Order: sequence, then C-alpha cells, then structure tokens
Amino acid sequence: MASGIFAILDDVAALLDDVAMMSKVAAKKTAGILGDDLAVNAEKASGFASTREIPVLWAITKGSFLNKLIILPIAFLLSAFLPWAVTIILILGGLYLAYEGAEKIYEFLFPHAHTQESLVDEGLTESEILAIEKERVKAAIVTDFILSIEIVIIALGTVVKENLTTQIIVVTIIALIATVGVYGIVALIVRMDEAGYKLIKHSKEENSFSRKLGTFLVQALPKVIRALSIIGTIALILVAGGIFVHNIDFFHDLLPSIPSIITEFVVGLLVGFLCLIVVVGIKKAWGVMQKTNE
Repeated sequence: MASGIFAILDDVAALLDDVAMMSKVAAKKTAGILGDDLAVNAEKASGFASTREIPVLWAITKGSFLNKLIILPIAFLLSAFLPWAVTIILILGGLYLAYEGAEKIYEFLFPHAHTQESLVDEGLTESEILAIEKERVKAAIVTDFILSIEIVIIALGTVVKENLTTQIIVVTIIALIATVGVYGIVALIVRMDEAGYKLIKHSKEENSFSRKLGTFLVQALPKVIRALSIIGTIALILVAGGIFVHNIDFFHDLLPSIPSIITEFVVGLLVGFLCLIVVVGIKKAWGVMQKTNE
C-alpha cells in the first residue's frame, strides 16, 4: 500500500519536473509573441479617458480568456487526433508572423499617415464615446484571438511529442501567462502617466524627487510602448525564422556555418518580405479588378 502511494508520488513529481522544464522551453519559444502581444495591447489600451482605462482593459482581458477557452480544446484535439496538422498550422503561423514583422519594418521605413481616434476629444457625447470604446474593445479582442492562436500553437509545437497530459498542462500554463501576465503588465504601463501626474500634482517643491519621478513616468510612457513595439518586431522575425529553420529541412541546412540566431533572423526576414510582396500584389490586383468592374 505504502509503496503504491510512493510510486504515485514519484510519478507526480516526475510529471511536475517535466511540466516545469517544458514550460520554460515553451515560454522561451513564445516570448516573441508575448512581447508583440504586450506592445499591441499597451497601444490599444491607451488613448482612453483616465477613468475608463482599467474598465476597458478588464473587458479586453475577459475577451482574451474567452479566446483561450475556444482555442485550447481545438488545439488539444488536433494534437490528439491530427498531430501532423499542428506542424502545418505552426508553419502557417510562422508565415503570418514573418509577414507581420516585415510589415512593421516597412511601415517604419515608409510610414503612412494615420491618426488614432481619441476618446478624450471635446465635443463627443457620452453615447458616442461608449460606441467608439466598444468598437475598439472588439478590435482588440479580435487581435488577441489571432495572437492567441499563434501563442498556443507555438507552445503546443514545443511539446507535441510529449504525452497529452503534459501538453495540456504546459500549454494551459503558457495561455494563462499570455493573459494574466501580459494584461497585468499592460495595466501597469497604461497607468504610468496617471501615476506620474499624481506625483507631480502632490509635489510641493519644484525640484523634489517625486516631481522628477512623476515627470519621468509621464515622458516614459510613449517611449516604453515604442520600445516594446521595436523589440516585439525583432522577436516576431526571430520566432518566425525559428519555426522555418526547425521544421523545414531546406532552411535548416541553408547556412550551417552561421550562428542559428542569425540564420533564423535572415530566414524570417526574407520570408516575411516575400509574404509582404505577395499580399501587396494581391491587394493591388484586387483594386484594379474592382476599378475595372465599376
């Protein structure tokens, strides 16, 4: 009896060790997407009135949890019955990541004029503000859904050869980190300027530490979001390149004498810009066809 209990405890301990090790591997693999997820959501959660930032962020967070509840069971079913489909989805996700990274680089080099609709502009009624807010929350949840698919599939790809129990635990942990961790950090980021304003407001002396800290927080917010965007873009290219290098033999043997991180970045960048050229070409051809039919 006692030996049976100890055997069960040994199995549980071994499972926990495997889960901890595989969770670390999966976290490293998904770090790029998590960074991009963080940058995207920090940008989408900003621009609201101060009193609405946290309620809006909570609404997006609930949407993110719902996204995970939809995606996780489908991913586990694929892993159990169609494991080869995970690799295919992983490569398709890599194409999307590479395209997204290349598009961001292109946008940085050749910026397009665009404006973000502000919810604090004067002249908007409460109903108009709530309507705009609702639309932006929906857009943020859709973006989260796409990124969540990428995170779950990449995490699943790292444990696809493990037993189903380990897969479920590891991928669920990563999914929870992707929601709780990312949106928790986003909440801190978007409140940086508000905390800074309060420090400035309650500072009695012009050169006091609290006033300097408050000014720093206010000025740092847009720079932090910008830095996250740049880091996230680089990480997207690396993650995409890593997917291609480790799952496609042609890319794996392409540059054997060069460090893998450089190979992954080069491959991700090249594939990304090829995808960008194809997408832009399709859009232009579609535009020409529409004008012809008018």
